[in-house]
Amino acid sequence: MLSSPESALSAKNVPQAPEDPLYGLVNAYLSDKSDKKIDLSVGVYRDDNAKPWVLPAVQKAEQLYQCDPDLDHEYLPIAGLPEFINAAQRLIVGADSPAIRESRICSFQTISGTGAVHLGGALLSRFLPLPTPAIYLSSPTWAIHDQIFNNVGLAIKEYPYFSSKTKMMDFDGMISVLGSAPPGSIILLHACAHNPTGVDPTHDQWGKIAKIIRANRLFPFFDCAYQGFASGSLAQDNFAIRYFIDHGFELAIAQSFSKNMGLYGQRVGAFHYIACPGSGAQEIVERVASQLAILQRSEISTPPLFGAKIASIVLNDKEICADWEKDLRTMSGRINTMRESLKQGLDQLQTPGQWGHITSQIGMFSFTGLSKSQVLSLREKWHVYMVETGRISMAGLNSGNVRYFAEAVDDVVRAAK
Repeated sequence: MLSSPESALSAKNVPQAPEDPLYGLVNAYLSDKSDKKIDLSVGVYRDDNAKPWVLPAVQKAEQLYQCDPDLDHEYLPIAGLPEFINAAQRLIVGADSPAIRESRICSFQTISGTGAVHLGGALLSRFLPLPTPAIYLSSPTWAIHDQIFNNVGLAIKEYPYFSSKTKMMDFDGMISVLGSAPPGSIILLHACAHNPTGVDPTHDQWGKIAKIIRANRLFPFFDCAYQGFASGSLAQDNFAIRYFIDHGFELAIAQSFSKNMGLYGQRVGAFHYIACPGSGAQEIVERVASQLAILQRSEISTPPLFGAKIASIVLNDKEICADWEKDLRTMSGRINTMRESLKQGLDQLQTPGQWGHITSQIGMFSFTGLSKSQVLSLREKWHVYMVETGRISMAGLNSGNVRYFAEAVDDVVRAAK
């Protein structure tokens, strides 16, 4: 009889990893039996009845696809569905962009925005001139950014972004750090609806950021998860990207369709690389595309079909695309209404503190300014679930619970005085 072997992946060699804090919070919410409970943690859109909303434009696209006599389940090319990639490209940089006109852009379908950030990080980690100093992330930023860039071997540094005192952008701090970043550093920028703060640079501030990046020879990498969802305007929400391209920057873009099409589980995204203008731009793009193909092939082989087909129909059918823009205005409009209702509720309760940032911030999230102890008190006493930084998903509020949430905030703020 053979003796029982010892596992190579033993408890000694494999430490227990902590549970993802966000999904741990979701599990705690699901286990809560209170009929008053509110989930303000995960960034997913909910309608005014707290239900998931399948966009009408997406429903139309699904019906068309299901009725397509040529429907099949074949593999896509390594780069993805061509009609989706081309439409996503036009959406993010503008149909009249010089990057498209001059063939200075290459694009790959990815596993949503997360996959796009990862693919871009892997490309830059491997092929930027060595040593690559670091990638600079805003403080705070989307929690997964750190994990992704650590996994591809990029050193991480931070630039100031949010002022806890003013509840607005720390623009001077940001410019100061970017101004001292070593040449060749990568700067991760949120194109719109900054996650988690909901605070975006003005158009004038974007111009100043661009000047610093050019002067210091830094590499801009845009993460765009909320185009059209933030303001309700697709053109307004890609302003920064168009500005950088129009001014001749080399850059990378991670693009997601999870929020703006509600295709969360379909994982639809794209990565785009844009070369500087010049005689060698097309050759650079071809070389970058060849390396992206190897990276993509070695990780996922080819991207998934269904979600890309749906997004492609929405983007390429003029009537459905117009319906989609109406859906975007519906979502962004409801969230803005919740911002106004929450601030009004806090004002009526005369809650201590200043709450103007609730309505001046934009997009799905709001950085409330609540402390960790106040957040925990909201969870224990009021059954309100939000991350410990004080960030809330505005989509979790509705006409039935926004007053309750305002009262809960008022209570924990007064208790802390």
